[in-house]
Order: sequence, then C-alpha cells, then structure tokens
Amino acid sequence: MDKVENISIGIADKARAYVELMKLRLSSLVAFSSGFGYVLGTKGELSFWTLVCLSIGGILVSGASVTINQVLEIPYDALMKRTKFRPLPTRRISGNEAIIFSVVLGILGLGILWFTTNLLTVLLSFVSLVLYSFIYTPLKRVGPIAVFVGAIPGALPPLLGWTAATGMVTYEALIIFGIQFIWQFPHFWAIAWVADEDYRKAGFKLLPNGGRKDLNTAINIMMYTLFLIPLGLLPAYFGLTGLNSAIIATFCGVAFLAQTFSLMRNYSDKAALKIMFGSFLYLPIVQIAYLLDKI
Repeated sequence: MDKVENISIGIADKARAYVELMKLRLSSLVAFSSGFGYVLGTKGELSFWTLVCLSIGGILVSGASVTINQVLEIPYDALMKRTKFRPLPTRRISGNEAIIFSVVLGILGLGILWFTTNLLTVLLSFVSLVLYSFIYTPLKRVGPIAVFVGAIPGALPPLLGWTAATGMVTYEALIIFGIQFIWQFPHFWAIAWVADEDYRKAGFKLLPNGGRKDLNTAINIMMYTLFLIPLGLLPAYFGLTGLNSAIIATFCGVAFLAQTFSLMRNYSDKAALKIMFGSFLYLPIVQIAYLLDKI
C-alpha cells in the first residue's frame, strides 16, 4: 500500500513540476490578451468555440516558449534567489524531459490554432515562440536590446486575437499591439530594477543606460509610461472603442505615470516595486475597459 501511495505522490509531484514549468500565470495573461484581441476584432457574431481554442492554443504555445527559456537558462537560474527553486535547477525535471515537454506543448498549441483560426495567426504564434525562446533569451546576457526584442512577442497576443477574428493585420490591430508593446518597457525595467542584484549574478543586462539604477534609467521608465497616455486614446479616436474606455485608459495612464516620479526622486527598489505592480494592474484594467466599451 505504501509503495502505491509513494508512486502516486511521485506522479503528483512530477505533474506539479510540469505545471510550474509552464508558468501558468504568465500563460494565462497571454490567453487573456489573445481573447481581448479576438473579441475586439469580431465584427459579427462571436464564436465561443474559437475563443476557447485560441485561449488554449495561446497557453500551450506560451508554455512551450517559457519552457525552452528555462532549459536555456538552467545554469543562470541556479544562481538567482528568485529562480533557483524552479523545476530545472532543482532537477525535479530533467533538461531532456523539459525539451520533450516544450515540443509537445508547441505542436499541440500550434495545431489547435491551425484547425480553429487561420494561417496568419499560426505563423505569428510561431514567430512569437522563436523570438522569445531563441532570440530574446540569449540576448538577456548581451544588453538592453533584449527588452526591445522581448517586447515584440510580449505584445503579440492581442494582435493574434485580432488576426484570429479577421484574418488580417489592420491599423486597429497595430494600435492594440502598440499599447502592449510600449507597456512592456516600464514593466520589464521595473522588474529588472527590483531584481538587479540577482540579474547581475546571472549576467543579465536589461536596464538601459549601462544598466545603472540611476536618474537616466528612471527617466526612461517615465518616458515610456508617458507614451501610454496618448496611445490609450487611439482606440477611441479611431472608433474602435468609445469615450468611457478612453477616460479609464487616461486615468490609469496618469496613475501609472505618477508612480514613476518617486523613482526619479529616490531611485529606490520600493518605488520600482510599485511601478512593477502598477504595470500588472494597468494592462488588464485598460483592456477590460476597452472590451466593455466594445460590448
């Protein structure tokens, strides 16, 4: 009986490790942003089946991307406090198991998108996977250009949703892509500021201006956050959404921007942490406001 229980516990632990490897919180945000783009791009009747399949496909492709990322960064994750307990550094899952897992996730995710959306969406999803896994990941040890490259796959989910609904990349799609693209910079840099000590151990170079936690970096964070205010008005200006969401997007943009001024004054990790949490709140609130205005 004990042997059977031990086997069951072992299987359960392994399953939890695989789920942890997928970073479901991040993958769920990808699914949400994809669904947001799909609903916004739907002109006629919304297909619930397509929406569900798009979300599942997005989670699987994202899971494949972050798994490959972790395979490539095993020695670096082992050096950092925030990552050393992940499944690969702790050897709860081997590198070969993770590679097989990522291939299965990628094939399943792209396959679901192939049969339920269109070729453009599948191609863009594949581009996103390649950019994140094989270009952004190694560039993290090269310099802050990694943030620009990483912002592209990070901003693709709403565009993927739009193409799934329309089969085209239109100016509306580029607007919602642009908002999420610019959002990535204060988001990434706030995380890099807070995790700077850890990142230095791994040789990651993500902060701008020579990687220093100084006024120049704080100004960069402020400037990109400032750009979100006019960008947030574009959906209403071009008739994609209405006035209510424009007001909410402006309010959220101003509140997000206000958090950057503390960082410019004292360069503290506490101020950067507030910007990081502010970024987590800004994007879903604004996207939900656009959706409610659309509906």
